[in-house]
Amino acid sequence: MADDEFLRSLIGTPTAAATVVIERGPVSFFAQAVLDDDPIYRDSEAAAAAGFDAIPVPPTFPFVMRHWGAFDELQPADQGEGLQGVIDQLKARGGLILHGEQSFHHHRPVVVGDVLVGRGSIVDAYAKESGGRTMTFIVDETVWRDQVTGEPVVSTRFNVIHRL
Repeated sequence: MADDEFLRSLIGTPTAAATVVIERGPVSFFAQAVLDDDPIYRDSEAAAAAGFDAIPVPPTFPFVMRHWGAFDELQPADQGEGLQGVIDQLKARGGLILHGEQSFHHHRPVVVGDVLVGRGSIVDAYAKESGGRTMTFIVDETVWRDQVTGEPVVSTRFNVIHRL
């Protein structure tokens, strides 16, 4: 399969299917790990005084929330290969796999007690030449929705870079 055809074939590939419960302990630990000592991430009174309904998460917490609070009994039966399946295809071609840009779009604050359902897919795939090397960019987007209302809460974008 030609590279352009291969890249076009990746767009729309499902990459994430998960349900997560946002818990106070991991939120507090994450804030500490990123050296954010704001009490709103630990103290419900401080969070309320700042205008939050509950303890909020630090802005970049969605990067790790699939690893904290993704209890087995809440997960969909068919999670597929996810992004790892796409990465494996790239690795089979040789070269390096790198973490590229990551971004977060908060539709509303993510707070302790939220139960979020995430669905992701490859939304873009393209290649660029740089210094005689080919760099392939795979853009994964996951939209996390409130389990009760179905409203989007946070959207994440993650770029995987494959350099040959």
